[in-house]
Amino acid sequence: MSIQFGPDYVRAIAPYQGGKPIAEVAREFGLDEAKIVKLASNENPSGMPESAKRAMLEAVAEIARYPDANGFDLKAAISAKYNVPSEWITLGNGSNDILELAAHAFVQPGQAVIYAQYSFAVYALATQAVGGRATVVPAKNYGHDLAAFAQAITADTKLIFIANPNNPTGTFLPAAEIEAFLDVVPPQVVVVLDEAYNEFLAPELQYESTAWVKRYPNLLVSRTFSKAYGLAGLRVGFGIAQPAIADLLNRIRQPFNVNSLAQAAAIAALNDADFLQQSARLNTEGYRQLTQEFDALGLEYIPSYGNFVLVRVGNEDDAGDRVNLALLKKGVIVRPVGNYGLPQWLRVSIGLPAENSIFIDALKTVLG
Repeated sequence: MSIQFGPDYVRAIAPYQGGKPIAEVAREFGLDEAKIVKLASNENPSGMPESAKRAMLEAVAEIARYPDANGFDLKAAISAKYNVPSEWITLGNGSNDILELAAHAFVQPGQAVIYAQYSFAVYALATQAVGGRATVVPAKNYGHDLAAFAQAITADTKLIFIANPNNPTGTFLPAAEIEAFLDVVPPQVVVVLDEAYNEFLAPELQYESTAWVKRYPNLLVSRTFSKAYGLAGLRVGFGIAQPAIADLLNRIRQPFNVNSLAQAAAIAALNDADFLQQSARLNTEGYRQLTQEFDALGLEYIPSYGNFVLVRVGNEDDAGDRVNLALLKKGVIVRPVGNYGLPQWLRVSIGLPAENSIFIDALKTVLG
């Protein structure tokens, strides 16, 4: 008889599947790595800022020593940018780390966690990892229905995840809707506002959620350096919350969860306004390029506020996987989203103009 280790709720977890690496696709289909286009993981097609590269090179001199466990300089930079005390900041190994820390800090087995249908897969994984009970609220126009969220709150609800903009659908909640929701959430329920794609919002849509943290002691705002700042491979993110939340997160996080190179690069990137503006501009132009082609092809897509677009590539239940495989064989990596309950759709990251064109040409060929 085989021995089973760990609780049932951990064994039931399906491991997170990231976008296929370029090297893996090259090996699998016998392709030249240099000619493969990856539009699968919502990375910054511009790469990382030169300012961050220079900061990393300087930090290499001290790489034999442990990083600053408290991230003093990076917290100081975040504190100055967002006008919050350093004690309100928790550093994470990517913003995924912040999401998982929140689940571990606030949810016990059997307690409820609320998140939306078609929202980031890590919410479900983090809930399962602590034995929480998932309350999945049906989507409204592929996005969050905050009125239904409010109705779903029960006496044992401990945590609520909201992504804005949402991944993988790209939908967006105006600031007024989120603020009205925060007003009705019971104060003992922690709300995680996941803003991984906030920097891509048009200026007229942007709002400063960190100001809400000062008003709502149960709010945790999560941000990342992986997207607009171009540091996905370094794994660095942060959370902002009042001390009652931040103190607990900092008690359970790994003491060296953000390495020295990541801290140095993040400080430089945070202060590189030119790079951030360039990234946002490139994203706007790339979104226009892709959606104009989708319109010409008669393909349905969901208006997106992130750096990706969700597009329907067929009506059959295997359409997403079928088209994805055909694109892989042509050296184009996108993201099938059947695991989100969207088997007819593909999520396409916005790339450089030439990368977008290669994808469109391949898609036209595959769709016939």
